[in-house]
Amino acid sequence: MDLALEDVKVIDLTYGVAGPHCTKLMADYGANVIKVESPKGGDIARRAGPFPDDVPHQEKSGLFLHLNTNKKSITLDLETASGIEVLKELVAWADVLVECYRPGYLEGLGTGYNNLEKINPSLVMTSITDFGQTGPYKDYKGSEIVAEAMGAIMYRHGQADREPVKYHGHVGHFFAGNTALVPTIGALIHSRLTGIGQHVDVSIQEALLGAVDRSLLRYPYTGEVGSRDRSSSGAMYPNGAFPCKDGFISILGGGARRWPRVCRVMDRADLITDARFKTPEDRAKHVDELAEIWRGWLLENTMNDIFEKAMAIRLPVAPVYSTEDLVSNPHYKLRGFWVDVDHPVAGTFTYPGAPHQFSESPWQIRTPAPLLGEHNEEVYCELLGRSRQDLLALRAQGAI
Repeated sequence: MDLALEDVKVIDLTYGVAGPHCTKLMADYGANVIKVESPKGGDIARRAGPFPDDVPHQEKSGLFLHLNTNKKSITLDLETASGIEVLKELVAWADVLVECYRPGYLEGLGTGYNNLEKINPSLVMTSITDFGQTGPYKDYKGSEIVAEAMGAIMYRHGQADREPVKYHGHVGHFFAGNTALVPTIGALIHSRLTGIGQHVDVSIQEALLGAVDRSLLRYPYTGEVGSRDRSSSGAMYPNGAFPCKDGFISILGGGARRWPRVCRVMDRADLITDARFKTPEDRAKHVDELAEIWRGWLLENTMNDIFEKAMAIRLPVAPVYSTEDLVSNPHYKLRGFWVDVDHPVAGTFTYPGAPHQFSESPWQIRTPAPLLGEHNEEVYCELLGRSRQDLLALRAQGAI
């Protein structure tokens, strides 16, 4: 089968998580992605764990290896005249350029969109930054926690009587990478139809802001600003995550409609008409007594037993899986989600696979993440037509 993006040529000037995730998705669906890395250590993700045996190594970062499958790596110093010359040659070849430098950085090198579109008028250039290319915050540096704090996610996340908390890991940056892919492909389709490229401006913070649940809409509709979750106690009990015999389960069990099902899953139909728990208001008054019954039952049952009983009566319950649970889960095995990738330095490890399933143009791991500068000769000599002497000269100049 043909790959969905196999005729798309991409220059990847990104590092970290959001940008590389965007270009990874393109590469995994067939795009020819050339990752441009600094000759002084490459992508910062190469220095982020996890590492095998917890020993740091620029070619063994699990984060980097996951985010850069199917790409080619060249080294290039953009702050040299030779480096700028090479980048412009690549722009003439490319359909798409994705970058995540601070606003104004590439313009200062003479390689902003206004300069590059003169070389390639059909070029789609996607810029992924913390706060976008315009506005009072455009020069601010951000991070995952900054994006979530300023995107209203932390305001709604956590216990009502405790400080706000962020999501674990790089959820926001992965989401922003997914978000960036959509307008990039849209602009590419427009370019191919019209021959006219464009500059796509993606703000990580705004990508998250636009994804906040209906609480974001409550203020313009009602004037309410909302608050952190109070549903784990009172009239909405039991809602949230609770310990059971072998882990945790998450349940949406509050409210009048679900309460009878909570009783039935515990084999306690008598509680449905118990005066202490008959209405949400009654349950709020006697929440400590209800919690003792509920938590006691949970600790006598396993995650999967609870899950199966709840599914049989359509009560919204889910096991709280660990990563180990997910890797061995038969559902994901059947769908082929987990893939083993053999890397020449790091070895063979299991990685997350396709985030989408295409019936006619499938996702595919063709090559592991590249070594730093692994494809210098292929790109500089075979693609750009430079000689090996030119390659040596670039190296001597510190450009690669």
